Amino acid sequence: MRTESVELTVLCLIHKNGRYLLQDRIKNDWKGYTLPGGHIEPGESIVDAVIREMQEETGLTISHPHLCGVKQFPLEEGRYIVFLFETEEFEGDLRSSEEGTMHWIDERELSKVNLVEDFEDLIEVMLDDELMEFQYVIEDGEWLVIKR
Repeated sequence: MRTESVELTVLCLIHKNGRYLLQDRIKNDWKGYTLPGGHIEPGESIVDAVIREMQEETGLTISHPHLCGVKQFPLEEGRYIVFLFETEEFEGDLRSSEEGTMHWIDERELSKVNLVEDFEDLIEVMLDDELMEFQYVIEDGEWLVIKR
């Protein structure tokens, strides 16, 4: 079978002058400081989804989001795909949402905040031009990260 159930989402690294806009996420499924993002609505373009999600979660209107990678992991009967974007172009007034509180964090200070578990691997894939994919695979019951 060539089709499978897929859940489609987006994340975006909004950054400027060595600072990252991170969300202190409160949901237990991925708790800690991470990138804002969310689900792609049925029929919605992927680019429109990342622009909408950034507006909803940060109050900012982003411009020219650049696709810089894909994260994926298996679900019970399919897979979860996250399109990874970055941009330095935005306008508006920063605000938080029900997902969590937004904070500008200097990239040199990242080790001082409670980052989500896979944040460093995620950022590496997003910022390294040699990498494009962050994939979780399960081997012998253990979750492994593959970056390529």
